[in-house]
Amino acid sequence: MNQRIFIAEVNNQPSLCFDTGLDPRSFARTKMSQSLIDPGFTVNPGGSHEEWKVTGVNEHGGFMWVFGPHVPGKRLDLLLEEIGPISQSPALKQEALEAVIYWSKAKMFLGDVRSALNPGAAFVSSEGNVFLAPEHISTRCLFIEGNKLDTYNCPDLIGMDTTAFCTAVMLYKILTGNHPYPTADIYQDMREGVFLPIHIAAPGLNPQLAELIQAALSLPVEKKNTSKKSGIDILSGILEILTGRGNKFADVSSLFETISPDKAKRFEKEKKNYLFRMNTIIKTKRYILDNKPFLLGIALGVAFIFFILCNTIINTSNNPTTEGMMPDTVVAVYYEAFSSLNLSLMEACIKGADKKDINAVATFYAVLKQRQAIEGAKAPSIIQARVWKELGGQLPDPNVFGVTDLIVKHIGGEEEDGLIIYQADYDLWSPFDDFARKRSDILTLKRDRGKRWRIIELLRTEN
Repeated sequence: MNQRIFIAEVNNQPSLCFDTGLDPRSFARTKMSQSLIDPGFTVNPGGSHEEWKVTGVNEHGGFMWVFGPHVPGKRLDLLLEEIGPISQSPALKQEALEAVIYWSKAKMFLGDVRSALNPGAAFVSSEGNVFLAPEHISTRCLFIEGNKLDTYNCPDLIGMDTTAFCTAVMLYKILTGNHPYPTADIYQDMREGVFLPIHIAAPGLNPQLAELIQAALSLPVEKKNTSKKSGIDILSGILEILTGRGNKFADVSSLFETISPDKAKRFEKEKKNYLFRMNTIIKTKRYILDNKPFLLGIALGVAFIFFILCNTIINTSNNPTTEGMMPDTVVAVYYEAFSSLNLSLMEACIKGADKKDINAVATFYAVLKQRQAIEGAKAPSIIQARVWKELGGQLPDPNVFGVTDLIVKHIGGEEEDGLIIYQADYDLWSPFDDFARKRSDILTLKRDRGKRWRIIELLRTEN
């Protein structure tokens, strides 16, 4: 990246320079000189501050540079960019954490005094001095650097809410190694609260700190909610955790507790479930909103599918039946119908038992058809678990659904009495999990008036 805000020698002394990227004629035509009266601010650790003003303009390599007194420290955005999911240097993280603390305090010290929000316009020294560049000229320079978007601030927020949000985004980057809003739809994600929750992204993080960061990142979403935490309350809480009463910086490692392997697995599962929901529900919703006219016909088609689906469930006259089946066959057919998403056959097997399996299959089937209608060939094809296992059953495979390893045992009742009880043990595979759920069902079957065996009760335990 070609930096446009940097320290360089001007007139034989170090100065803070802003490379406008404009030749002399363009500089004059755009009236850039009018912005030179805007001050920057240098905020000291104790809270006092002084104005920083431009002292000159000169031409360098055909472009106009604006410059002023030297300021110590590193550019805050460049410091944050050094932190990534692979680069986990404790010293670098600690340096960035302390820089964010100094920056947040400086913004609180300035209060209502307008100053640049973008961390790219801030320099922070190890002693705690914070420089905030003039807003107009720094925004121009950051734009032509290639940072067209301020990825640390939401344009909908004002005052201390803005500072709290920006602080939370920077802390998220430091503590997880990733930016909370990594997609091109960054502002829409900010407004809709689309980000991986901090307690999942940073397992073991201090719960009070995680709650405050989560509250700050939710400010754009909850801005109309009068009961929410204010920006100043969030900032005060964050700084209290990170600095303590003795004004001593917390060590990054002290913000995390060691988590057990079981907890780590739960966090990983929760992360996968969230990402699945985000990729399917949120992206589908946005696609529909952005393509309303085009998708009107598809929406009518989906409505027709729902109508046919409901009509199929309600009108059972043409549905398959369990006539002629032995009771153990009915149990086996029920789980095979569940695996193949055969709603009508599942209905035929049940009379009076809980229909949560049927409801789950109906919902799953509807979502699957909707995705196929919208995404076409890109939509995933669901593989029946029994078939998948017969073909080798290699993991990971996110599109497997259904029952495998079914074992049915007779545990009570007799056919002659018209009432019989079975125990069914099996593994359930789902696209939402990369492991099988162990289930054990107790099924009670009764012969109905048509002499057909039907499931009248289903009791389930799951490991």
